Amino acid sequence: MSEADRLQALREQIDALDRQLQTLISERARCAQQVGAIKQAAGATGNFYRPEREAQVLRRVIEANQGPLSSEEMARLFREIMSACLALEEPLKIAFLGPEGTFTQAAALKHFGKSIRSIPLRAIDEVFREVEAGSADYGVVPVENSTEGVVNHTLDMFLQSPLRICGEVQMRINHHLLTHTAELTAIRRIYSHRQSLAQCREWLDANLPRVEQIEVSSNGEAALRVGNEANDAAAIAGQGAADIYQVPILVRNIEDEPNNTTRFLIIGAQPIAPSGDDKTALLVASLNRSGALFKLLEPLARNNVSMTRIESRPSRRGMWDYVFFIDLDGHAQDQPVANALAELREQASLFRVLGSYPKGVL
Repeated sequence: MSEADRLQALREQIDALDRQLQTLISERARCAQQVGAIKQAAGATGNFYRPEREAQVLRRVIEANQGPLSSEEMARLFREIMSACLALEEPLKIAFLGPEGTFTQAAALKHFGKSIRSIPLRAIDEVFREVEAGSADYGVVPVENSTEGVVNHTLDMFLQSPLRICGEVQMRINHHLLTHTAELTAIRRIYSHRQSLAQCREWLDANLPRVEQIEVSSNGEAALRVGNEANDAAAIAGQGAADIYQVPILVRNIEDEPNNTTRFLIIGAQPIAPSGDDKTALLVASLNRSGALFKLLEPLARNNVSMTRIESRPSRRGMWDYVFFIDLDGHAQDQPVANALAELREQASLFRVLGSYPKGVL
């Protein structure tokens, strides 16, 4: 068989597989429609998105993956299929820290897929309010970066908001220098979010030490400004912002840490059922006395519950009074976690479960 014949045979095989894939995807979509119809007949209202169910599906996809596509790529393909099937009823309305082109938007698309109705907002508190009002089904906000630590504004919002944490997304962050000029020496000012400026501090000090750094609300806004200004302006932003606002990338990957990663939270109103591999987030406070923090944490150790993170923030109830944000392994309905939470509730002067949710999938 000649090379041309072998290529033709492979192309015909690919065409046949494409037809099978299309048939199976359509069949899956019809099944999803039937699920929605059954839930509506039973009186269910609102969106039918179930984070725990999606996490379980994606985990099975990853476990069954035999290559040659990576597990991350395979999960992305299935996430888009699920997103499109869910949108047959009505697309999810997702609020995020905007404008378009931010890493938060990229996190929203990674988690929910592209078949959503995006709602870009200018501030983190606006994202919370949009979800609280029911104008958005879920919101996406940054909570911590592997280089610069927590996003305090997000944590502080949980002190006053009734919303729950419904999921998480971890994203590798690549910062690029966007500008219309072809030379670094022509740049007179740089726009970016303060977290991004901090994550690129060493590169900026080494390459643009005397250039004015101007903080803006998001990297998307930074790219938008540079797109409308003279050639002596630059922005630190991602590939998405460069594409949307048509600003060329002069230097790629200027972040100081090669594994720079940001974690985002999915916020919503409803509790999430166990998925089999979950986290629980708590907001607690204790009386200001000797050994108070130890007594708060002791029930976790006694019930063999692993604490994965703890952060303190001013409580706003009085000077030098603090609250603690704690992440635990497991779901609040898991018996060891439930036992620990019951004991912790008795010790704490303030106690709130911010949410139990599936651990991020890739």
